[in-house]
Amino acid sequence: MEWQEFLKGESGRHGLSMEQTETLLAALSSPDNFASNQAKLSLTFRISEATVKQRMGEIYRKFGKSFPQLIDTKGAGKLDILCRQLKEKYYQQPEPVVATPDPNSSPYPEEFISIIEEKIRRFCGREFVFKTFQQFITENPHGYFTIIGDAGMGKSSIVAKYVSEHKSPCYFNILVERRNRPELFLKSIRHQLIDRYQLPNSEDADLPTLLAQVAGKLTSDQPLVIAIDALDEVEQEPRGNILYLPKTLPTNVYFLLTRRPYSRDKKRLLVEVPEKELDLRDQKYINDNQDDIKKYIGFVINTDTEYKTGLRNWIKSRSIPDTIFVKQVANKSENNFMYLRYVLPAIAKGDYNDLSLTELPDGLRQYYQSHWVRMGMEAKPGQLMEIVLYILLEIGTPIPCEMIAGIAEEDECDVAQVLEDEWVEYLKKQNVEGEICYTIYHASFLDFLKAKREMDSKRKIFQEVNQRIAEYLEQGMA
Repeated sequence: MEWQEFLKGESGRHGLSMEQTETLLAALSSPDNFASNQAKLSLTFRISEATVKQRMGEIYRKFGKSFPQLIDTKGAGKLDILCRQLKEKYYQQPEPVVATPDPNSSPYPEEFISIIEEKIRRFCGREFVFKTFQQFITENPHGYFTIIGDAGMGKSSIVAKYVSEHKSPCYFNILVERRNRPELFLKSIRHQLIDRYQLPNSEDADLPTLLAQVAGKLTSDQPLVIAIDALDEVEQEPRGNILYLPKTLPTNVYFLLTRRPYSRDKKRLLVEVPEKELDLRDQKYINDNQDDIKKYIGFVINTDTEYKTGLRNWIKSRSIPDTIFVKQVANKSENNFMYLRYVLPAIAKGDYNDLSLTELPDGLRQYYQSHWVRMGMEAKPGQLMEIVLYILLEIGTPIPCEMIAGIAEEDECDVAQVLEDEWVEYLKKQNVEGEICYTIYHASFLDFLKAKREMDSKRKIFQEVNQRIAEYLEQGMA
């Protein structure tokens, strides 16, 4: 590890601010070269010598917890002591433990391979998020970092991108698949840590024990980051921290979390280590969000092999300059990537050939409602397309086409056509114990359907769907 990277890690562990870290890096530019002249540092940072003196005083105070000589020494000589102590620690660093996984295996847990690969396929931007998180790691010896944002703002994609680049242990809570319980989380993370760090006799260890075992194998330039997506989808008894995450963490252990906005009484994460929240909805990130949305649109219309031809034909047929298309679609998206995930393919496939640019839906919820109407769901309520969705909504777990057809009392081929043609972009298809099963793809569409159910709770279709589900299950148990 390079000397400057070592200093950054030590600065973070000792709680130095960004300005104090920069001053220390300049003062100790190498193990054998340090600037004891405050006037030189004053010129380097264009600040007064008094400010330099104040910063160095805070640096000595914070490092004094590890090196008491800094507190005992009066007057000059403290920088020499600090440099000597840090050099000794630097040259005695343990060699980092590098995992040696099977070269033929995936770097991710098998259960999350598909979601990670799908999320990073068209990933663009979000550098401000990664930069802020890295700064948090640099400035703190351990801690929790939470990304907050509305459905569709790209939280899962951010986690997937980070995991894909850093090969971090991870867990994606998925409500529609019932993969959102603390015991499932612990089982998955336990296996990942055991495999990565070769932890013996840990098959039944709890999370704090596992982290303590791993901590001795970590260095500041190779910390452990555990990424957890969608805390808001966790199903857990109302006691303890969410997922029973520990209040304290060993040095060099960090958690990268995501969740939807929440009220303080539902935070359920009480910790005794540094924590930071980055809210994607914050006004200070509005320009960053818009830039990333525009990058995504530009990538799809210019580079994406699946949709660029259809999009360019639609744009050309209306004589719309690319810059205008990107700007107006970005505005209509309301900084929501899920909106783009649906609308851009719909344009490319010709679903909006009868609309102008200004007539495209405004925002994700209006998109869902617009599509609902265009599918004829309002004009012909109770049809098979609607019944299939409400069965998936009420069941809540992945189920095969045969079961859906049995509940709906319809021909399996007709149900398969609805699943594969009418709702294919809204459903997730997966192999469960050798059988193809279906669930609703995204929490935002699930919310839309739940709102329909709540607004129309007295409609006959809801009563019929639930009655059919009950009868089907009773027949299976007979």
